[in-house]
Amino acid sequence: MIGVCIKYFHENYGGMLQAFATIKMLESREMEYELIRYKKNLTLRKKIKSIPRLLNTVLLKDKYEAFLKKKGMMKHPEFAENNAIRMKAFDEFKKNKFIKLSTEYVGYKELCKGAKKYSAVISGSDQLWSPAGLPTNFYNLMFVPDEVRKISYASSFGVSQIPWYQTKRTANYLKRLDYISMRENRGSQIVKELIGKEVPVILDPVFNFDKEQWKELIPVKNEISEEYIFAYFLGNTVEYRKKVEAAAKKLGYKIVVLRHLDQYIPEDETFGDIALYDVGPERFINLLRGAAYVCTDSFHGSCFSIINNKKFIVFNRYAAGSKNSKNSRIDTLCNNLGLQERRYNSNKTLEEQLNENIDYELVTDKIRKLKQDTDKYLDEAFADIK
Repeated sequence: MIGVCIKYFHENYGGMLQAFATIKMLESREMEYELIRYKKNLTLRKKIKSIPRLLNTVLLKDKYEAFLKKKGMMKHPEFAENNAIRMKAFDEFKKNKFIKLSTEYVGYKELCKGAKKYSAVISGSDQLWSPAGLPTNFYNLMFVPDEVRKISYASSFGVSQIPWYQTKRTANYLKRLDYISMRENRGSQIVKELIGKEVPVILDPVFNFDKEQWKELIPVKNEISEEYIFAYFLGNTVEYRKKVEAAAKKLGYKIVVLRHLDQYIPEDETFGDIALYDVGPERFINLLRGAAYVCTDSFHGSCFSIINNKKFIVFNRYAAGSKNSKNSRIDTLCNNLGLQERRYNSNKTLEEQLNENIDYELVTDKIRKLKQDTDKYLDEAFADIK
């Protein structure tokens, strides 16, 4: 039995779909698994001890975005109602797709005890090694006994630099892992810097399946009959929305949008021609599949655009040089697949960039080679596991 540490419950399209892809990878290998459920048992002492964590800049930014979203729902009841519709769609997907669950381990001692039952524990992708989550000692598998195999699958720090005060603890958990693979080139470099070990950069779990295989996992459904641009923005940059509006006007296409995803954004109220809320991960995939063009600042929005051979442009969600930047995900994706030209370039019009040719035969060939590396790594990591 394999224990799986992934954030399958977080209401984010890319995160939930990569978690889904992870368990489907295990099922394709006919491996028995269960998703590890852990609930903290926070005593007053532990709460006081965790106060320094609140000063982490990455965590502070995430908390601030959540605060803005809650504030927006309080101020705009209609948005709160629409957000509840979206959350219900996510809940349906979770309920139907993530059914192999462990008993809930309450408290860290119970978690450590429960981990002894597994022959291996795997931690997934989706920035689970972010500095913000280090003190929990969960996704870094510090709770797993020495004798149980510990595997990282396309892991991601989510940042280009580990804070100086976390380098020692980060090195400590990396040294305990039996198999390490990273999703980003920079992540692999960080591992080398901290523990002197060369580790492979492999594909995000969603690339474990190609376009046709994803059709089997999530059947195709035509959501909108007319031609449209699918605008999937998690960030709050108003300029990007204006660029999409200008391009849509010149191209003569509608804009389909998902508003207020990570936070409430006032400009989203008037952005797009068709704004949808009743959208779970399955409908999200079909909205992207049906689009003539995709404009996004999302890593997984870019991944699924590539898998579905879409004409797309990816915008930077974070300012270049920002200490909280998570752009390294996009850097690796575009650089390793030869898609640097899909990064938004303000020196060109957006419609011009969207219509530039993408050699998907070449891209598919690069994915195929990286898939071979990924499969080789997983074959070795899972060898003799029952």
